Amino acid sequence: MSGENDDPSTDSSTLLAYLQLFRAPNVFTAIADVAMGFVFVAGSLQPFGAFACLALASCLLYTAGMILNDVYDFDVDMQQRPSRPLPSGRISRGRAQLLGYGMLAGGVLLASCVSLMEMPPAALVWRSGAIALLLAVCVVAYDKILKKTPLGPLAMGACRFFNVLLGMSFAATGDLTPLNFGESHFVIAGGIGVYIAGVTWFARTEAKESSRMLLTFGVGLMAAGVMMLAFFPKIAPVELARRFHIEPTFVWPMAIFLMTVTILRRCLVAVADPSPEQVQAAVKQSIVSLIVLDASVALLMADWPYAVGILALMVPMLLLGKWVYST
Repeated sequence: MSGENDDPSTDSSTLLAYLQLFRAPNVFTAIADVAMGFVFVAGSLQPFGAFACLALASCLLYTAGMILNDVYDFDVDMQQRPSRPLPSGRISRGRAQLLGYGMLAGGVLLASCVSLMEMPPAALVWRSGAIALLLAVCVVAYDKILKKTPLGPLAMGACRFFNVLLGMSFAATGDLTPLNFGESHFVIAGGIGVYIAGVTWFARTEAKESSRMLLTFGVGLMAAGVMMLAFFPKIAPVELARRFHIEPTFVWPMAIFLMTVTILRRCLVAVADPSPEQVQAAVKQSIVSLIVLDASVALLMADWPYAVGILALMVPMLLLGKWVYST
């Protein structure tokens, strides 16, 4: 029986604090990356158990990155963002650090468990765990060491790069499925990584007036990442080209351009008016649009319901974003 001092509002406030610490809306972009990578290699989400294991591992690793970001930004947040969960005292710094590193370990362990499932012939059973470990190393390197250096955006891009490769790391059976990473894998994962490096550079000073030159450079990196995705069909090996669901010669680059023009337009508005409000709005739209890019690649490589499923991840992300901020 509930005690007379039970206060539901306290539980709700604690839950909100953790969701804010996790930047919960953004975790759906991590799922989208893994789903796209898995579909890219397998042409489907089968075996679903392996996909679910990798998606959950990605969620743990991504959320750990968000937590440790605030742990190591504690002094800065005390001055610039005192309402955040750690500087406001709603969650202790020690508890957050323990939770962050615990999630990192859990994500690596869970990804390693994929090797216990039925593996395709000649598959590298250690690959998922190794990719997850590299992702965890990049997370810590970014949060603890590189964030405030010029290498920070590169480290964040590397996190996304390895997150996509995590989805690609379990190769399903079938003659069209490469069992080892090749040029096509690195171009797709690299395109997403470069795009996110650009978003990270763009967001470096989002809490104050930003430099137009730095914002422009960030937009250029984002555009370069999109171009890597747009022209992927030009360098795709024959066995992958046979799976294309969109005419790659002209329609695919044009489709990618049309889907990202609104992102770049919003960013250019922020370049013209580099106030925190405009920059933060552009960053938020750029992060949400990552799901659109993932869905677009899935549409190229697999049946359309998989692309629709990835795109549907925008719904919980946007709904949760009305309650919990994502930047």
